[in-house]
Amino acid sequence: MADEIKTSSGIPVERVYDAASLEGFDPAAELGAPGEYPYTRGIQPTMYRGRLWTMRQYAGMGDAEESNKRYKFLLAHGTKGLSVAFDLPTQIGYDSDSPYALGEVGKVGVAIDSIEDMQRLFDGISLDTISTSMTINATASILLALYVAVAKRTGADVKKLSGTIQNDLLKEYIARGTYIYPIRDAMRIITDIFAWAATEVPEWNTISISGYHMREAGSTAVQEVAFTLANGMTYVQAAIDAGLDIDKFAPRLSFFFNAHNNFLEEVAKFRAARRMWARIMREKFGAKNPRSWMLRFHTQTAGSTLTAQQPENNIVRTAVQAMAAVMGGTQSLHTNGFDEALALPTEDAARIALRTQQILAHESGIAATADPLAGSYAIESLTNEIEARANDYIAKVDSLGGMLKAIERGYVQQEIQRAAYEYQRAVDAKQAIVVGVNEFARDVEPPVPTQRIDEKLERQQVERLQALRLRRDAGVHAAALRAIDDAARNGSNLMPVILNAVESYATVGEIATALRKVFGEYKETVVI
Repeated sequence: MADEIKTSSGIPVERVYDAASLEGFDPAAELGAPGEYPYTRGIQPTMYRGRLWTMRQYAGMGDAEESNKRYKFLLAHGTKGLSVAFDLPTQIGYDSDSPYALGEVGKVGVAIDSIEDMQRLFDGISLDTISTSMTINATASILLALYVAVAKRTGADVKKLSGTIQNDLLKEYIARGTYIYPIRDAMRIITDIFAWAATEVPEWNTISISGYHMREAGSTAVQEVAFTLANGMTYVQAAIDAGLDIDKFAPRLSFFFNAHNNFLEEVAKFRAARRMWARIMREKFGAKNPRSWMLRFHTQTAGSTLTAQQPENNIVRTAVQAMAAVMGGTQSLHTNGFDEALALPTEDAARIALRTQQILAHESGIAATADPLAGSYAIESLTNEIEARANDYIAKVDSLGGMLKAIERGYVQQEIQRAAYEYQRAVDAKQAIVVGVNEFARDVEPPVPTQRIDEKLERQQVERLQALRLRRDAGVHAAALRAIDDAARNGSNLMPVILNAVESYATVGEIATALRKVFGEYKETVVI
């Protein structure tokens, strides 16, 4: 074994940590108590003794009916919140009958074209009593409007709707790619959502600022913290520049992090992020409401660590990652299915993933006390080191003129690509061991049952969409799209006209196209 061992972020790991490792450390200033600034130890005084984290399972496949069945299956087995995966055409603003959607309808999530699809998706589910997270970004404004419109149709109290739209476009330009509009126009849509939701759906989390996808693209834990918080600062500043009161919108901001394999580093990462955000909001932005200082976050276990070889090993990986998230104080958690390196998870895989969370909650004992690793020489040293290194990255971004310019120049993308390359080199050289892949492999892999999407679902979805177009009121529909064009050009808030459009049976693709005509489309910076 090499003499020097490092975390995934390149932080040297000492053979043993002791009091000298924390020389000058002030627990009162750096830790505080759970539920108190700077929230290093968690945002609630009782943490999970008061309420367990929300157990979510990310799901969506084929059409609305098929996804509705999976949601009801998960709810029946103890899921406490829904998490919706949308197919690629829905994510990038194309209807199911678009040539660009051919072969992609319902493949990586549920296809949603209209209010009728959204109503089928949540049929028999009480929207004002369940929390719903929607992983949607470029078309987040449209999908939120659809959710609200369906809630109104079913008689739910819109003011009581709770959930989250991801709505984080900056990480799309950095790492994921499901963007539509130029960056600055996308930022305008986001701040419109902030302003509208504050009064119309006050319990809704209007953004989930996501480090998850940057980590999936290969970032280190330090980069994940740094770039996620830098994105968060950009959204806060954009909202302030749009005239919004920070203490009105900031309490509804939320974050989304990855839980990776390096257990101690991951626990420290979550604690460092929470402390950094509290200081950023209070000291940099001058927020006065303590809820504005709190970093509330959802966690998903690391899809990029799942292996197609010996997929049962992924159950163990997921359990370790989930435990890191809980020990780090997450508010919400999704655990991946062991078969997700092969296909969308089967019901059996989804059940095992959910049971993993339930075992942690009810059998492991780790939920009984807040921040149980606080005071550990190793954990506190790693927390401090991650914070220091992440702050160095944020300072570099600031020197480039802020996150928008750093993204446009390709700086953030290059840093993540460099980290991903270095990790792959380590795997290839067996300096990083992936069990069952570059070590402890076996010659023959037995078959694993996988989920398959019925090809006929795409044809059915297209037929339903085309039938809707024939029976809707053409005049009302056209007027609704003209109103979107007018609002996009004159700077008024887009959300009321988008809500009116979905209630007039305008489709996701038609609304996105109306905005494309005004804003144009983003052209990616090529990074080599």
